[in-house]
Amino acid sequence: MWAVSETVTVAEIEGRGRGLVSTQSLKAGQIVLRDSPILLYSALPFVNSSSFCHNCFRKTMHSSSSICPSCSVAFCSPKCSTAAASSSHSPYVCQALTRLLNLNSPDAANLPLDRQVQARFLIAAYNLAVVNPSQFQNLLALQGTVTDNDTSAAHYLSSLCPPPASATIELTAALLTKDRLNAFGLMEPYIEGQDGRRSVRAYGIYLKASFFNHDCLPNACRFDYVDAAAENNTDIIVRMIHDVPQGREICLSYFPVNYDYSTRQKRLLYDYGFACDCDRCKVEANWSDNDNDNENNEEVMDEDQDEQMVASDDDAEVHGDTNFPHAYFFMRYMCDRDNCWGTLAPLPPSDATPSTVMECNVCGNLKNDAIGREDTVGDVSSGMSNVTATSFTIFDQNIYGQMQAFTNQAISSGPLSFF
Repeated sequence: MWAVSETVTVAEIEGRGRGLVSTQSLKAGQIVLRDSPILLYSALPFVNSSSFCHNCFRKTMHSSSSICPSCSVAFCSPKCSTAAASSSHSPYVCQALTRLLNLNSPDAANLPLDRQVQARFLIAAYNLAVVNPSQFQNLLALQGTVTDNDTSAAHYLSSLCPPPASATIELTAALLTKDRLNAFGLMEPYIEGQDGRRSVRAYGIYLKASFFNHDCLPNACRFDYVDAAAENNTDIIVRMIHDVPQGREICLSYFPVNYDYSTRQKRLLYDYGFACDCDRCKVEANWSDNDNDNENNEEVMDEDQDEQMVASDDDAEVHGDTNFPHAYFFMRYMCDRDNCWGTLAPLPPSDATPSTVMECNVCGNLKNDAIGREDTVGDVSSGMSNVTATSFTIFDQNIYGQMQAFTNQAISSGPLSFF
């Protein structure tokens, strides 16, 4: 095991590989990791009128921006342009981007955006090998198994933009694998009225954050503040959603928590190569995505909730893996702003005093936590057996019904593309 911060350490977890585990009891809102990228690259097409700086990735004011005459990359100031010249905008990067910008073949003109972004990543990665060889080795050490799709993409992209002479197809495919499994998106701001859809401004590789495993009811979530004026604005910050004890694995959700079971499983298998068997998935595996079955399930759930409200302590423990923790999580930790579906975490504690202000990691909305901390129903990310009959007494049946309705709405709304 090795520590990545004062509060979490890397550990081998049976059946899950490496993950991050708490070294002490953690409080809701507590920052467990602040991580800086070893490389960043734009998520935009080659031919694009960029509205952000390609060094700090903040929004630019066009009147003060500086444009590279060769590759058309924009910088917000001479300071950023100078800084990038010795790092992310080296002569190699400029020449490679210029080549891609000037491609005239029909295939290049119709190149899918994901291939264009992969090309940007490869340019940034091979540049990293020159400007920071040790970090390039760290990049190669990230987990990931090469697939046939990675190898095929490596051949195609190498023909469009030849890599350095020392690079092999095998190395290029391995790099694409590291990117596919470990990149984090820095998002454009949430805009009201766009159905919750947010585009990615840039992608980054964050070595420490790459150790977070997935859970469909996470106990932590990440925040980025890319347009902030402060230094290190491209850092990502991971905060606890709720309290956890020492020795608990800290998990993120790799996508919005309102995805239904089928969508989550397909996405995880296709993008990350594994099937999820977290507590939530074990429950939802028995649910049907069929509309008719959903109606029947709702009737059954209505009957179940009546029984649960009068259950004894022993019965509640036996039937703890019900829909209730889902509903509790969605009601307390999912943003209620229209079409946002972001995850809420308290602001960092002040002087060990827990904050009652919750922040959405998608739209940035702040709200007071309406449910007191003493009312927490167990640890909803670690198993559903902590829900007891005593816990149920803090909610009347009307509130429970509202929570169940919110759960159904959240899950049936379908996937949103802001991650």
